[in-house]
Order: sequence, then structure tokens, then C-alpha cells
Amino acid sequence: MTSLSELTITINSKYKKNKKKGAIGSLGKKAGHIPGRQKIDNIISMNQGKPGSLLAILEQVQGQNKHNYLPEETLYYISDTLHIPRSQVFSVVTFYSFFNLTPQGKHTVTICRGTACHAQGSKKILSVVSSYFGLSLQEIEEGTPVTTPDYFFTVKTVACFGQCAVAPVIEIDNNMYNNVTEEQLKIILEEIKK
Repeated sequence: MTSLSELTITINSKYKKNKKKGAIGSLGKKAGHIPGRQKIDNIISMNQGKPGSLLAILEQVQGQNKHNYLPEETLYYISDTLHIPRSQVFSVVTFYSFFNLTPQGKHTVTICRGTACHAQGSKKILSVVSSYFGLSLQEIEEGTPVTTPDYFFTVKTVACFGQCAVAPVIEIDNNMYNNVTEEQLKIILEEIKK
């Protein structure tokens, strides 16, 4: 069985070999057309060399994306421009939950699936939300953020908000709602849709 350090060494050595051959990045793929490339270059030049620069760059680039996510080609471009292995960029993006690898909706609905919320009915709340938007309950339950086709809503779950005494808890666009009932949720969602 290959250890994590052996895998990292393998990925990094492939990255260096591909760079020498003229291919860009650890996967041998070149970063394709990058929408907003000038903005990305500006963000990189403002942050490059500072402590925590990769995090800052990724946050700012995601924030300037219309659908609040980091497309694969953009990650390739950042990796290539900063001369760091793609494995490092992808490990940062997949470690921090605030980074998105798929397009997000204008509004985000996050449902707590912690023990207290589950005991107080968060599964039913999740079912109501998925049904309301016509989204796959199974995908959401598996932890995959799901976005409506019109990019108006993204629904996701979180392990715990830490507000167990007021369960079930949901968050919509950074606003917390506690002791949520199905009826209250439908009213809140209708207000946002207006």
C-alpha cells in the first residue's frame, strides 16, 4: 500500500517531469481558457509572496466568480502561475469547506444534520427543501451540495452549527434560523424567491 508521503512525492515528481517536457501541471494538462484571467492575475500579484497567499488568492478568485466557485481550469492556472503542484492547490480547496468546486446558486440553504437537529426533525426539513426545489434528496444527504438549474439556490448540509439547544437549525445566506418548522421554512423560501 502506498503511503500519503509516497503519493505526494510521486505526484510532485510527475509535476516536475511534465514541466520539463513543456506540459503544464501535474496532470500534464494545460490550463484552458480562463474567464476573468486579468482579474485573477491582479489578485495573484496583490497576494503573491505573503503568508497564507494561496488561501487569500483562492478566496478572492472564488469571490469574483459569478457562481462563487473555482473551476478546474482556474485551479490549474493558479497552480501554474504560482509554480506549485496542483496536488497542493487541490488539497487546500478540498480541505476547507468554504471553497466550492461546482457552481453555486445566488442563495445558499444549509441544513444542520447534527444529532440534536436530526432528533428534532432536520431530515424532514431536508426532505421539504429538496422537494420544494425538485432536487435529489439522496445527493444532498450524501453531502453533495446541489444547485437548482437556474442557479438561484444551492442546498447543502453541515455536520453541526453548534446551536443544538434551538434545533433544528438552518442557515440561509448567512442568516441562522432556529426551531424551524416545515411551515416556517416554506414561508422563508417563498420570501427569498420574491
